[in-house]
Amino acid sequence: MIGSYKKIVAAVVVLAGSFTIISFTRNNSSAPPEVLSNYFSQFNLSLEKLDKITNDFRYGKTSLDSVQLAVKNTRLSYKKVEFFLAFYYAEYIKSHINGAPLMHIEKEGTMPKVVSPEGLQVLDELVFSDEAEAERNQIASLSKTIRMKYAVLYSSITGQEFNNQYNVTAMRQQLIRDFSMGVTGFDTPGSLNGLEEVQSSFQGMLTFFKDNYNGNTVVKNEVIQLFESAIAYLNNPVSFEDFDRLTFLKSYIDPLYKKLGELEGAVNPDYLKYTSGWNPESTSIFAADFLNPYYFTELKKGDDSKELRELGKTLFYDPIVSNEGKLSCASCHNPDKGFTDGIPKSLSNIQGKTVLRNAPTLLNAVYADRYFYDLRAFSLEQQAEHVIFNHDEFNTAYSDILNKLKADNAYADKFKTVFGKNAVTRENFSKALVSYVMSLQSFSSPFDKYIRGEQADIPAEVKRGFNLFAGKANCATCHFMPTFSGLVPPFYNENESEILGVLDDPKKTPRLDMDMGRNDNKIQSEQAWIFERSFKTTTIRNIEVTGPYFHNGAYSTLEEVIDFYDNGGGEGVGLGVSNQTLSPDALNLTDEEKSDLIAFLKSLTDLSSAR
Repeated sequence: MIGSYKKIVAAVVVLAGSFTIISFTRNNSSAPPEVLSNYFSQFNLSLEKLDKITNDFRYGKTSLDSVQLAVKNTRLSYKKVEFFLAFYYAEYIKSHINGAPLMHIEKEGTMPKVVSPEGLQVLDELVFSDEAEAERNQIASLSKTIRMKYAVLYSSITGQEFNNQYNVTAMRQQLIRDFSMGVTGFDTPGSLNGLEEVQSSFQGMLTFFKDNYNGNTVVKNEVIQLFESAIAYLNNPVSFEDFDRLTFLKSYIDPLYKKLGELEGAVNPDYLKYTSGWNPESTSIFAADFLNPYYFTELKKGDDSKELRELGKTLFYDPIVSNEGKLSCASCHNPDKGFTDGIPKSLSNIQGKTVLRNAPTLLNAVYADRYFYDLRAFSLEQQAEHVIFNHDEFNTAYSDILNKLKADNAYADKFKTVFGKNAVTRENFSKALVSYVMSLQSFSSPFDKYIRGEQADIPAEVKRGFNLFAGKANCATCHFMPTFSGLVPPFYNENESEILGVLDDPKKTPRLDMDMGRNDNKIQSEQAWIFERSFKTTTIRNIEVTGPYFHNGAYSTLEEVIDFYDNGGGEGVGLGVSNQTLSPDALNLTDEEKSDLIAFLKSLTDLSSAR
């Protein structure tokens, strides 16, 4: 998934972690349109003003209110041009201008180095916190850093030429970003100013579109009308918690996403195939083909087939793949239970002993760049290897599996039918299993069908539950749509892990579960304290049938899970949790709101691929 290296002027641009350096000097290239040049300049000026105001704040020459207003105005200025900057300069923007306020690691030799985050999200969280007055130096220093980092980018932009035919693609990605990270509050962790920022983003795209799209007039007018109607909807005087996100998604975001994708002359860059799991050919954010499953695997689309999938399915249910012939993949991933096993921790091949953690669902499992709760595997193929070699699970080796398959005439014939001569190989075995697991997709729930217009309506409690999920309850800031997992939009090419402070037994006196999670995954570059008790954010699709919950399976019901989040995780109940990424503040959900949340979660059930 590594793209080709290309050179640009005065700036190294790494697209969303893919190490793809992008050149914009291609056919149909030109200087940035005037409206973009104005946006670049306005954002630069707003950062300069912010730098001055925060420096005055450092020395007591201005108030916190003026700093908060300056941060707000700077972010609104950024949002007008985010669709362009965050598309063409994805990694630089994430690292320096508007990345999440989470510590991360960088390699320093062979050892991990903990790096503090920087950017507008960090600043937003800081200046709207109770610690703002005490953090004057940090606020001023951070503001100056952002201004200087953007100055480098700004100086390079003015001398570049851009392939402007990609800008429609950039706007479609911004729609994904605005909905999944804007109206949910992810992007404004301190101010919760997300609605006004999305309005600014839409205004920026609308102005750009009006000035630069010269295609079919009827379609152009339809897009303009949708943008204007969405801006008017955002402008309604409503609080962050009361905003109707479901109506905004169904009436504005998704129709705009579809309509922009239909514009003549719009071109999707080839490099996206290698740097993003997003499928730009999709027509809905909740379409079954919104993501490209082959991006996430070593199996290529041209090598896949119905016959390969059927072979993989046979292997999946056959205990021949384990050492003593006692376990199959289905032993822990039962289709009747959403491809889980319904017990806290899966049984091992040793009587009376379990494996370390709960079995996660395999439905939509392909949509990830890391696997297992501790993220120790980097592909589905590698995930299977961990199970095969694990002494508590299959406890075998590929050579033993292949010998048994070759000795079985039925399998030998099936492999030969699919692959031809010398068919029973490690690579072909992996391809077959991956093909089947990849087919376990789940995007036809009642909620999906309603968003896509395939179902006339959903119950009122489901609608309220979704608005809570994406608003007051803060669920969508970690469980990103449409996978409802930690697969990060809008490029969908990396997984997040979170530290929640999960308890070892929610029914007893609060005590932390002792599993160290990602910090114990044996990957040397991730052995850092910021990953203690950090676990992959798994999908909550089909959560109705995949209990018990969390990595330790200690939570038996959805009610217990919601109470855990409502109380603010481990830290919220008074436990010391290093670097908890979940806010310890109580959500103060009412009983009715909890019931509505559960109704929404159940609306995401779709077991059609299990049949």
